[in-house]
Amino acid sequence: MRELSIFVDESGDWGEYKYHSPYYIITFVFHNQDIDISEDLSKLDADLKNIGYSGHCLHAGPIIRGEEDYKEVDILKRQRIMKGMMGFIRRMDIQYKSFYIEKKQFDNSLDAIGRISKQLSAFIRDHLQLFFEFDTIKVYYDNGQTEVNKILSSVLNALLDNVEFKRVLPRDYRLFQVADFICTLTLVRLKVEHKEMSRSETTFFENERTLRKQYLKHLDKKELR
Repeated sequence: MRELSIFVDESGDWGEYKYHSPYYIITFVFHNQDIDISEDLSKLDADLKNIGYSGHCLHAGPIIRGEEDYKEVDILKRQRIMKGMMGFIRRMDIQYKSFYIEKKQFDNSLDAIGRISKQLSAFIRDHLQLFFEFDTIKVYYDNGQTEVNKILSSVLNALLDNVEFKRVLPRDYRLFQVADFICTLTLVRLKVEHKEMSRSETTFFENERTLRKQYLKHLDKKELR
């Protein structure tokens, strides 16, 4: 039995456009369960232990902004955490795809949900042969937003007949944390392209060249196009 795991996370909300929340993003991380990543997981845990974060649930946005669990953590340690996660992603044989909209282009949430659904549907149709290679497709999501659950259920069940949905706790799955990481970096990329970087993001990544060299170019290699 061949199994494909898909970890899903989102960034943003379905409310009206606001300056601090201009985009809505959904990221899918794909892992073929035939590929063993246990060594990669052990290496990440060792790297985090060296930093003092053994077994820690990583949440990229607060790491960058120095919020929540990272409020009292200096920027050098936060940068080490992010680089450790980036190294983990580089080593693993996984792929991802992010879908996004600019919220100012939509008058209401129904239109926005429809656009994301169409993007996901088109992507699956373009890669049907890939999905048909697997006997089971398990989709892992934390049920954070009802709208995302509706998109996943309606689109995936309409196009694939071997889908199972699993509710997850972020702390239990590193690949869910990878989806969060990529979703956050996708948001940062969009902000760079539109000259919308916040002060905390600019300080954390130092400059656009460093951001692209240390993060974005490596993520580009993992994208399922």
